[in-house]
Amino acid sequence: MPQLPYLPKVIKLVWQAASYWVIIWAILLMILGIFPALQVYLVKAAIDSFVVLTGNNIHSTNLSFALTNIVLLVVILLIAGIFGNFHNWIRIYISELTQDYLSSLIHNQAISLDLAFFESPEYYNRLHRADSEAKNHAVVILENLGELIRSSLTLLSIIIVLLPLGIWLPLGLLASSLPPVYVVYKTNKRENQWRLKNTSAQRYIDYYNTLLTSGESAAELRLFALGEHFQTSYQNLRQRLRREKMQLIKRRCFSQFASSFISLIILGIALSWMVSQMAWGKISLGDLALLLQSLWLAQGMLHNLLRNFSKSYQNLLFLQDLFEFLALKPQIVCRGNIAPAHPEDYRLGLRESEILERGSIKKGICFEQVSFSYPGTKHLALDDFTLTIPRGQIVAIVGENGAGKSTLIKLLCRFYDPEKGKITVDGKDMRDIPLTELRKLFSAMFQCPVRYHDTAVNNIALSALTANHSHREIEAIAQATGADIALQQLPAGYNTLLGKRFGGAELSGGQWQRLALARAWLREAPVVILDEPTSAMDAWAESDWLGHLRQLAQEKTVIIITHRFTTAQQADMIHVMARGKVVESGTHRELLAKGGSYAQSWRLQVEAEKSERNNIGNGEWGMGNGE
Repeated sequence: MPQLPYLPKVIKLVWQAASYWVIIWAILLMILGIFPALQVYLVKAAIDSFVVLTGNNIHSTNLSFALTNIVLLVVILLIAGIFGNFHNWIRIYISELTQDYLSSLIHNQAISLDLAFFESPEYYNRLHRADSEAKNHAVVILENLGELIRSSLTLLSIIIVLLPLGIWLPLGLLASSLPPVYVVYKTNKRENQWRLKNTSAQRYIDYYNTLLTSGESAAELRLFALGEHFQTSYQNLRQRLRREKMQLIKRRCFSQFASSFISLIILGIALSWMVSQMAWGKISLGDLALLLQSLWLAQGMLHNLLRNFSKSYQNLLFLQDLFEFLALKPQIVCRGNIAPAHPEDYRLGLRESEILERGSIKKGICFEQVSFSYPGTKHLALDDFTLTIPRGQIVAIVGENGAGKSTLIKLLCRFYDPEKGKITVDGKDMRDIPLTELRKLFSAMFQCPVRYHDTAVNNIALSALTANHSHREIEAIAQATGADIALQQLPAGYNTLLGKRFGGAELSGGQWQRLALARAWLREAPVVILDEPTSAMDAWAESDWLGHLRQLAQEKTVIIITHRFTTAQQADMIHVMARGKVVESGTHRELLAKGGSYAQSWRLQVEAEKSERNNIGNGEWGMGNGE
């Protein structure tokens, strides 16, 4: 089996999670594995001693021997019960520890991987199999392995007990186990291939189920009557998978019946041989009891072995997915050591990473002939792109959808690397700066900021957890970004839980956006990147925030990606992008004077806003006309 090399890794994982509890579990397991054979032997001894007593050979020694065997049997059964319960408690505790440990491994891996992985369907297939299926199987496989060892010890003990009765019976027991083992191996291999082939189908089933049951899609499903459409898609996939799965189960049942039939024939031959021995008077009544108990127990252990072998193999197949996921390596890494940037830093003995930790940019950021396309596409999001962003400036990037504006953010934060060219910070290639130090230079509000279902104060503080900002500092940032207006109206103010998932208060889109702005500004970073920071705000909210922009931007480099020219005109420099390049640059007045694409778009936007205001004033929109 190619999955067997994963077995030591599984044991290592469980050991790292539960350490000495595994030792206690293993010791108890071995004791419990020997107990059944010991019980069988004590029953034989007790029966033989009672046979002697019933043969009018009542003697204190014989009686004492018979009673001793009975007492020992009761004690063994009592100890087995106590040990069994304690062993089960330890097993559950190890399971809990291991699941928590594996969850942390999966989470750490997901956090460490590049953004490119999250754009690959294969990544989500692996993540689905690792997180939804595999992480619960590490402890299960240890349990299966434990039961395999326990059943093997019991079988070995029974074989040792049966050896005095003849070598053929133990050999018959072993031979009867071979056909079922082969069947288990083949059926599990076939079913795992089916599972891998249908991972995407299972993810689609989960997706359709989410669409049908979540609040996010509830409005459109009702308005556009999409419920039946997605329900049909769900049922069609389920029917196909159910049909294929039942075919596999039918093949498995037939194979198991055939293998069990062969095993029974082998055992029947062995049993017939023992009955002939009894007919010739070569075994006692105790031997007969020993034989029957051993066969019954051995059959149970064989079935247990096969069941746990099957489960172990299945779980190894699942855990292959886990280890393949954990083996994924990020491509965005630091290229090597870095020399000090300035003579004064060199004299102070500071390394580059220590300089960056102080959170300073002395010159600025440069894109030098950068070309980039997203994984799996040939379209260039940036094409020979060159741009300099001086330290301390407010820079606006404008352009139509798909011009490459948001791609700048992803490259600046080094979620991706350019295919050609380079991006430098103070003349140093970003690829030569440790990621943790590089990202300390940036704070950002992304185009679709996360709505954290937490308190309002924590929603803001999440960008700078290690800074331990005071409540007063958080309030000051909230006031400067306009978030404070909505938060003051909440039932518990800044301590109000937000989001409907856990029963909190809900905010409007613009209020969530202001909260994200506050989160971005709270982080003490020399560069602040804002992607469409006012897209969900009305004109009054936008005007209020723009009034605070200069105050917030003091001593910082601010990069604003926006469609709104009312926002862009506040910048020191505006760059107009089209087809992955900068086509115009200048201040608001300079660009208007040029009469290029910026000036044309500005006039169209101003005229549209003027028309909208006139319509509102004339009662032709909203409630103004009495609607």
